[in-house]
Amino acid sequence: MLVIRHRLAPQPTWDAELHLTYDARSKSRLRCFSHAGEDVGLFLERGQPPLHDGECLQAEDGRIVVVRAQAERLLHITCASAFELTRAAYHLGNRHVALQIGDGWLRLLDDYVLQAMLEQLGAQVETLEAPFQPEHGAYGGGHHHSHAGEAEFSYAPRLHQFGVRR
Repeated sequence: MLVIRHRLAPQPTWDAELHLTYDARSKSRLRCFSHAGEDVGLFLERGQPPLHDGECLQAEDGRIVVVRAQAERLLHITCASAFELTRAAYHLGNRHVALQIGDGWLRLLDDYVLQAMLEQLGAQVETLEAPFQPEHGAYGGGHHHSHAGEAEFSYAPRLHQFGVRR
């Protein structure tokens, strides 16, 4: 098994490729297979942003592995106006949907319930197959709803320290 524990900046050359969905790129612990079929174990630092297309990893044996965003079935959203697109983004954000934002469009993983909501809002919705790289979020760290063992989830916001008195 090819064991990987370290992330690297993009490199000019690499020895292997991992083609991963967004869900798989979001995990710090994962068993998967390289593009050539080699068994791979990811043991990355927890609480880090998802892996990006083109990011490199270093295996314990010294090999460099490049990450490729695998094409997924997505909803591609466009609207007649910037206001309508902003409204669609608001409703998706209110549901904590992972969202890729482009110039005049939004993309999210295929979901028939969200598709119906968007169409009801007047958005034009198409399905397509493409790599998915949504916004990671303003604060980084992890999103959780746990109230037990809070020390394990003590991610400091990267923009603001809400509730801190000086």
